[in-house]
Amino acid sequence: MTGWNGVAIYAQVANGRVTSTTQELLGIGRQLATALGEDLEAVVPGSGAGALAQEMIDLGADRVSVLDGPFHEGYNSDLHLAAMEAWCKEAKPNILLFGHDRLGRDLAPRLACRLRTGLMPDSLELSIAPDTQGLVCTRPLYGGNIMAVVACPTRPQLATVRLKSQKPAERQPGRQGQVSTVPVMVEPHALRTRVVEMMAEEASGDVKLEDAEVIVSGGRGIGGTEGFKVISELAQLLSGAVGASRSAVDAGWMGSERQVGLTGKIVSPKLYVAVGISGTIQHMAGCSGSKTIVAINTDPEAPIFKAAHFGIVGDYRKVVPAMIAALRAG
Repeated sequence: MTGWNGVAIYAQVANGRVTSTTQELLGIGRQLATALGEDLEAVVPGSGAGALAQEMIDLGADRVSVLDGPFHEGYNSDLHLAAMEAWCKEAKPNILLFGHDRLGRDLAPRLACRLRTGLMPDSLELSIAPDTQGLVCTRPLYGGNIMAVVACPTRPQLATVRLKSQKPAERQPGRQGQVSTVPVMVEPHALRTRVVEMMAEEASGDVKLEDAEVIVSGGRGIGGTEGFKVISELAQLLSGAVGASRSAVDAGWMGSERQVGLTGKIVSPKLYVAVGISGTIQHMAGCSGSKTIVAINTDPEAPIFKAAHFGIVGDYRKVVPAMIAALRAG
């Protein structure tokens, strides 16, 4: 494929910092760029993001392109799509990576459609094929029951990368790189939506699911809100977050922001404790990337035990308090 060159990542900044997702993308992007002998570029929207350009260079980027446009209102799907489409047609990146977060899951497929190319979503492993020099991604299917190896014959090659699946880039203070500002010109009629109001999420004192290294989730087997008080205590002792299955959320026992699964949040903690969760395909699609899964269920035939690394058959009302007592005892 002539004319397409370089590896690019869609970078994000939040609260004056380079996000952890961006650090992971820079890490895997640097590996791919080195394997191809090409440059790594970080594309970041918002003129104010330029102040963090050097940090992205320290994290492995050879170039940083700051898209200068009306991004001050936060994420606007139409605006970001138009900006990225224009940049891609001008820069012609060989590979473009996004995080598999809410923004990436919205923007990447729409951009792939505009560019008439393919998309490899929710990628866990990324490498360069020695024969074709194309991007090869490994991604889970059917709730992680099988792993598919996929490639994209068209350019640019787009992929979203599962959060917490890659090692963050290591800082190399003093690296040299180029920083450029790219004006974004978007016709008003192209913006079909606008941000009316932005509300900060209320602090709950709990660790966010996306950032948690430990998650304790409850399902239908918990039986109600009282059960979540028990597993919340376990999560707190483990310095983790509380999650929930869709059935528990539908029952009103937990808020939708705590839902783990295909229609909820995709998480990849070091430890995932599933309490009273049967283990449907939809739920496992949200947690199959966990390093270790511990299942607690009264049903020895529950599907969750097929995916779990450790399983406990028993009543959580006895098992969880015993675990809490052991943790308190040191």
